Amino acid sequence: MLDTAIKTQLSAYLEKLQAPIELVASLDGSDAARQMRELLADIAALSPKVSVRENGDDARKPSFSVGRPGEAARIRFAGIPMGHEFTSLVLALLQTGGHPPKVDAAVIEQIKGLTGTYRFETYISLSCHNCPDVVQGLNLMAVINPGVESVMIDGALYQDEVSARQIMAVPTVMLNGESFGQGRMTIEEILAKVDTGASARDAEKLDAKDAYDVLVVGGGPAGSAAAIYAARKGIRTGLVAERFGGQVLDTLGIENFISVQRTEGPKLAMALEQHVKEYEVDIMNLQRAEALIPAGEDGLAQVRLANGATLKAKSVILATGARWRPRASASARTATARCSRASASP
Repeated sequence: MLDTAIKTQLSAYLEKLQAPIELVASLDGSDAARQMRELLADIAALSPKVSVRENGDDARKPSFSVGRPGEAARIRFAGIPMGHEFTSLVLALLQTGGHPPKVDAAVIEQIKGLTGTYRFETYISLSCHNCPDVVQGLNLMAVINPGVESVMIDGALYQDEVSARQIMAVPTVMLNGESFGQGRMTIEEILAKVDTGASARDAEKLDAKDAYDVLVVGGGPAGSAAAIYAARKGIRTGLVAERFGGQVLDTLGIENFISVQRTEGPKLAMALEQHVKEYEVDIMNLQRAEALIPAGEDGLAQVRLANGATLKAKSVILATGARWRPRASASARTATARCSRASASP
């Protein structure tokens, strides 16, 4: 299943496992199940800390779980995670095996603090560039918090589910059987939606901020440029964005950005954020602006956020960008069907 080069790389990664992990497969007689059996056998052969069982009883066949021996597994792959999802599999193996994740300590603490039960199901296509970010974020949450489960579902293998649940795009995330979100989401964005106490905590902190000389609303290329120019003048600058990078994050290929022949949206958004952070700009990400209140007697305009907080500034620059135009249902259904039927081969 895996070629020699991939086996060599994966073997090196698996040396980082600190604890045993167990892969439990639920198989049927399909060709996909045969490929899954080969994949799991290849992985187990690369490390003495990896074991495989084939007596899983999951209703989705073929599928397999990743967990610790003797413990209930909280990560499952309903499909063969090759293509763009192979990295999701590798990270699930490493993190389940005790290798520390590369995320901020504050994010880890926020995940640990979640209470309740969260069963996430993520419908993906193996050709989808945005799907791995979502799958990896949810898998990490499942590793850290025992109340979280994460299931990756390859729409190409489970077309009946895709139709029954009217999945119109990938990635689509369901939480406890209900629609949760579509499109690329970072782990911070996911946490902002499920951590109900985070909004109140953020609002309190934001309300306490001093007034800015310039407040930029929007975190795309225009907002980033405005914030950099303002900060370079040495004035107190803030930037508030619902999603730093904006629509750029969902754009795979960009070929009309002057001086850059071709780049990818997420890469450009990361470069924009890194550039802004070179200056003293107070970045307030994952905050949706709802209203602009003109300056009063104190000469300060106000921007009211969705969480109830209010930011004040002498000047406000609106660089809110654009959103994707909603597709008509028929065309969206056709596009999703094409994406969901992507080949399961690597």
